[in-house]
Amino acid sequence: MASMPAMGGDFDVGASVGTELRTFFEGGTLPGQFDTFQPSLQLEGDVRWQSDSGEWDLVLVPYARIDGQDDRRTHFDMREAFVRWSGDEWTVRAGLAKVFWGVAESRHLVDIINQYDTVEDIDEEDKLGQPMLEVSTIRDWGQLTGYVMPVFRKRTFVGRDGRLRFNGIIDNDLARFGEGNEQNADVDFALRYSHYIGDWDVGLSFFHGASREPRLLASSQPGVLAPFYDDITQFGVDLQYTKDAWLWKFEGIVRETPFETFAAAVGGFEYSFYGITDSGADLGVLMEYQYDGRSEDFQVAAPTIADNDLFVGARLAMNDSQDTDFLGGVVTDLDDGSMSGLVEASTRIGDFWVVELESRFFVNVDNTNLLSVFRNDSNVTLRVTRYF
Repeated sequence: MASMPAMGGDFDVGASVGTELRTFFEGGTLPGQFDTFQPSLQLEGDVRWQSDSGEWDLVLVPYARIDGQDDRRTHFDMREAFVRWSGDEWTVRAGLAKVFWGVAESRHLVDIINQYDTVEDIDEEDKLGQPMLEVSTIRDWGQLTGYVMPVFRKRTFVGRDGRLRFNGIIDNDLARFGEGNEQNADVDFALRYSHYIGDWDVGLSFFHGASREPRLLASSQPGVLAPFYDDITQFGVDLQYTKDAWLWKFEGIVRETPFETFAAAVGGFEYSFYGITDSGADLGVLMEYQYDGRSEDFQVAAPTIADNDLFVGARLAMNDSQDTDFLGGVVTDLDDGSMSGLVEASTRIGDFWVVELESRFFVNVDNTNLLSVFRNDSNVTLRVTRYF
């Protein structure tokens, strides 16, 4: 491996500042929750450097949010801060980084490297930067990547004032690991193989370490829950088959915990209609089934709402100069009919402004469903971001 070069090369510095207003249609169902408006400000930097040889690059992505209602949502994180060396067949990356595995739209089962930043939203799309050493090689037989993760990141949770939270305040100061330790004493590691075989994209993964999903246990403090991160071993597979306008997708895992071994899966399709308007807009129709075989006992397993559910959605890309697109979908619990949905729209104004509108809603929620604490949390979010 070559030594780190003296500073030179190409720098690219960018940033964005966004204002967000989330409006809830009803008052909260839990004590202490605010009623209607949740304004916030978000800031993100993006610093990138590449050496003259192209072998070395450095990435820094700091992120901060200032929230007007929930103190826990006011936070700072270094999303990415890594250095990477790229050779002919090998790539080595060290630092804080984000990794994505998987193919499904409605649930990311195999995607286990990063912890989720759930104070941002409950859709598990926002990730905390994960300290790691990543070594990858690409050969004729596929890509093989290994990960060593010496530091664990706890999941973020909204505070007492916050909306879209479970019944009980989750206190990260009470977090426990493994056999009840206050810190994760072990080093997590993972391995992933991916390859393209004809019309198939294939991914196989292995993970051993602290679960990114905590069990939520009662504490000695009334109304306060303690997160417990068990040591787990997980095997995963993700497949995508592409044929003409069809995308067939599948993700499946088998996870071993101290209490049980269970399987979970999500699978379905996306069919695209191309050029449906004179301007060349494309429409994609999606459907996926979600299954999870974990125990419903919270003492045994982390809670999940995706155990026997059907997702139906659509994606519209206008393919215009403003990059306008729409995405919407509804997840229905096939056991009790509870529904949750999301509609997103985004467009660019000029060269530097992006306007986004999102609406999350909960309909016909059964009293026994985990979504019942969200029944009054239907909301709409307006976000305006200026890029520099």
